[in-house]
Amino acid sequence: EALESGRATETFSAMVKGLGGPADFVERMDGYLPSAPVRRDIAIREAGTVTAIDARGVGLAVVALGGGRRRPEDAVDHAVGLTGLVPLGQQLAAGDLVATVHARSEAQADAAEAAIRAAYEVSQAGEARPLPAIAERIGGD
Repeated sequence: EALESGRATETFSAMVKGLGGPADFVERMDGYLPSAPVRRDIAIREAGTVTAIDARGVGLAVVALGGGRRRPEDAVDHAVGLTGLVPLGQQLAAGDLVATVHARSEAQADAAEAAIRAAYEVSQAGEARPLPAIAERIGGD
């Protein structure tokens, strides 16, 4: 409900502003964030349903691009990363995008593309089934 109503975006914007960032960051993030020189769309080769995603593999792809740290002293490159990642359960047609890679070099983009292709399992059998936003609650009442 918070996502659909826009309340989550309003809260995030307030947090950015409260931390000294621009009040219009959400509306104009491209004007504030650097852009990577290489942008590559990753399209699915065969139609199907996303049945599994190796989240660790996706995260390590971002780290390899420079968008995360291996050690505390490592710098983070805010221009690189992944966008448009499709969720688990998504039904895809051949040629649909699974993600977009933002990289500093073609070699980095190649490695990130290979990692994303390895991280996503797409099955041609069965229908997409809706997945709950919260799989399980631990503790509490």
